[in-house]
Amino acid sequence: MAAPRRKRCPHCGFLETIKWGRQGGHQRYKCKNCDTCFTSRRKDVSSANRFIWFKWWILRKQTVAEISQMSGHSSRQLSRWFDSYLRSYPEWEIKKSEKDINLLIDGTWFPNNLCLVLYRDETAKTTLFYRITDDERACEIVEDLNTIRAIGVKIKSITTDGSPAIIRAVEQACPDVVRQRCVAHIQRECLNWITRFPHSDAAKELRRLVGRICTVRSATDRAEWVAAFDAWCIKHKEYVCRKSGPFVSGVEWKEHRMVCKAYTQLRRALPNMFNFVDHAGMPRTTSALEAFFGQLKENISLHRGLSRRHSEEYVRWYLHFRHQMHLGNSQLTKYSV
Repeated sequence: MAAPRRKRCPHCGFLETIKWGRQGGHQRYKCKNCDTCFTSRRKDVSSANRFIWFKWWILRKQTVAEISQMSGHSSRQLSRWFDSYLRSYPEWEIKKSEKDINLLIDGTWFPNNLCLVLYRDETAKTTLFYRITDDERACEIVEDLNTIRAIGVKIKSITTDGSPAIIRAVEQACPDVVRQRCVAHIQRECLNWITRFPHSDAAKELRRLVGRICTVRSATDRAEWVAAFDAWCIKHKEYVCRKSGPFVSGVEWKEHRMVCKAYTQLRRALPNMFNFVDHAGMPRTTSALEAFFGQLKENISLHRGLSRRHSEEYVRWYLHFRHQMHLGNSQLTKYSV
């Protein structure tokens, strides 16, 4: 048996409404929350109510079947409405800031070869810009950064993970901006290569050093860590560089490849590993983006079976609704992405 269709108050959005006589031959309703009386003959009110159900479907982790039980509309009817709304996603609006911003850049993947590259204004705690594509490409990221700077956004610092494409793009588009490598990514990757229970003394010492990366908070901590790492490099240089005998193909390999990988990762990241110490407010990790990606993926995973087009449109609407609360009355620049 289908659930009874519930009337939503057009003033407060409350669903607890009761019949309240008739007016002009139309059923009249009264809201239990704000005591507003209304009829259901206005098409603009009906359209607005449908859009509210669509917003719930995007943000509130509710499936079409669950919304059908709440609203009284059939699942097929809701699916037709939602498909219509998905196709008409709005243009993105970039919020300009009078202050210099600390920017986070990271990408994540969804099914159907869908990649989302997100630019987060960590100063305002909001998404500044995004791109939906099929891979992290340096040329596209350079274009996005040039667009952001062209409208007057002043970038104070940029924090990224170890993606080569993102690093190359930042170096090309923003050579004058202070860069920070995500210390959480560096630590996690190095610990994976060294393994949890290394056998050699060199690997054990390096693991202890890697475990201290996220404890660096001040200039003193940084100086101590860098000195300890340099001492480790001098002490175990022969161990790290040792090569195994030539194989049949004639190619030589590092004998301790995993430790060498961790060492190379640290050596390359070191120039931009602890810049946050000298710049107050600069984020040292991209954890804020990781948390945002986790919430988005948790929401979209409830709607299994979405096509690539629907998945892309869902992501656009999700970002739009989450961004709305931060727009306010600031100067906006619309941009198609």
